[in-house]
Amino acid sequence: MPVSVTEYDYDLFVIGAGSGGVRAARTAAATGARVAVAEDRYLGGTCVNVGCVPKKLYSYAAHFHDSFEDASGFGWTLPEAPTFDWATLRDNKIGEIKRLNGIYGRLLDGAGVRLINGRATVVDEHHVSVGGETISAEKILVAVGGWPWVPDFPGNELTLDSNRVFDLDRFPERFLVLGGGYIAVEFASIFNGLGSDTHLVYRGDLFLRGFDQEVREFTRDEMDKKGVNLHFGTNIETIEQVEGGLKVTLTSGETLEVDAVLAATGRRPHLEGLGLDKLDVATSDDGKLKVNERFETSVPSILALGDVTDGPELTPVALEEAMKLVEHHFGDTTPEPLDYERIATAVFCHPNIGTVGLSEEAARERFDAIRVYSADFRPMKHTLSGSSERCLMKLIVDDESDVVVGAHMVGDEAGELIQGIAIAVRAGLTKAQFDQTVGIHPTGAEEFVTMRTPTRR
Repeated sequence: MPVSVTEYDYDLFVIGAGSGGVRAARTAAATGARVAVAEDRYLGGTCVNVGCVPKKLYSYAAHFHDSFEDASGFGWTLPEAPTFDWATLRDNKIGEIKRLNGIYGRLLDGAGVRLINGRATVVDEHHVSVGGETISAEKILVAVGGWPWVPDFPGNELTLDSNRVFDLDRFPERFLVLGGGYIAVEFASIFNGLGSDTHLVYRGDLFLRGFDQEVREFTRDEMDKKGVNLHFGTNIETIEQVEGGLKVTLTSGETLEVDAVLAATGRRPHLEGLGLDKLDVATSDDGKLKVNERFETSVPSILALGDVTDGPELTPVALEEAMKLVEHHFGDTTPEPLDYERIATAVFCHPNIGTVGLSEEAARERFDAIRVYSADFRPMKHTLSGSSERCLMKLIVDDESDVVVGAHMVGDEAGELIQGIAIAVRAGLTKAQFDQTVGIHPTGAEEFVTMRTPTRR
C-alpha cells in the first residue's frame, strides 16, 4: 500500500541552495508544503558566490580602465596615473557576497523552510541522508548546479578554475585563459581591463560557438583592439612550473610564460556521490539529468532543475523553472511550458554582448526567407573620447510574417538594453511595429527602431 503524504517528514526536500533550489523551496513553502533544503557549500549557489554576481562586480572594476582613458577627451585630467589594488576589489567583493548569503538564509527562514548544512545523498525514491540523519520526503528536488571541468593534460593541476579565480592572493600580471565560452571571454576581458597582459587560447577557429556569427566576429575584433592576445586553432599541450611563473606550451609550438592559467573549459553537473546512480536515474550523453515537462526524472519522485538538466545554464532560467515546477507539483493549475528559445542573455566581455532569439544562421535554416538589419557604428560618446570602440546592433526578421525573430547587440550596456528588446521579441512583434516606435534621441538604443533598409536577405 502506498505511503500517504502525511507519513513523510517533508513534502519537498531540496538538495542544493542555489538560486533555483531556494526559489523552489520558498514558493513551495508558500503553498503550505513542508520543505527542507540541504546545502554543503554556500547559500546562493554558483551565481551568487563564484558566478554572475562577483563576475559582474569585477567587470565593473575592469571598465574603469576605459573610463579613465575616455575622460581626457571630455576635459578631465587626472593628477596622476590611476593604480589598481587587487586586494581592495577582492575583499570588498567578499563582503558583498557575505551580505547576499545572509539574505538567502533569511529568505529561507522567513518562508519556514528548514535549512540543513551538509551534502545530502539520495538513499531511495523517498529518502535522503544528510549529517547522519535519514529524512523522508514525498518529492526530492536535485538542484545542485554544475562544477568546473578541466581537461586532462600534463600540468592541468596548475590551472585555476572559475570557482577559485576571484580570490587569488596576488594579482596576476600575466594571465592566460583556456576556453571559448561565456566564462573564458568574460575573464579574458576582465583581467585585460584590470591590467594583466592577457592571452586567450581556444582550440576552435572562433569563440562563443552557437552565437550569431557576425556577433562573434565583431566581438573578436573589438577584444583584439583592446589588447587581448587571441590564440585560435590551438590548445594547451603542457604547463610547467618555472622560476617566476608558469610555462605554457601550446599545440602550435608557441610557448608563453604567465603568472596564472584559468581553465574556463566548461562545467558539468555536480552529481558525483549524490546516490542517483543507485536508482538508475536516466541521464543524457553529457551526464545531465533527463526530465519531462513536470521536471520529473525517470524516477517520478526525483525532480531536477537548473544546470543539472539540459536547459540553458542561466540563473534566470533556473528561477523560472523553479516557479513552473512548484506550479506543477503544488499548485492548482498546469502552467504554460517555459519558452527556452526566446530567452535573452548577456556576455560581460568588453564590450558587452546582449542577444535574444535566433541567430542569422539559425533563422536561415528555419525560414524560407529572412531580412537582416544591422548597424555598425561609433557610439556618440567616442566622438570625443577618442576611443576606436564600435557598436553592433542587429535584427533578424522572418520575411513572410515580418516578425522580429532575433535581436543582437555588442556594445556598452548591451545586457541592459536587450532586456527591453527581449519583451518585444517574446511578444512576437513585427518589424513594422519596431518602425512605428519613436526612438529616444540621442541614444544608441534608437538604432533598433530606426534601421529601415535591410543589410542583406
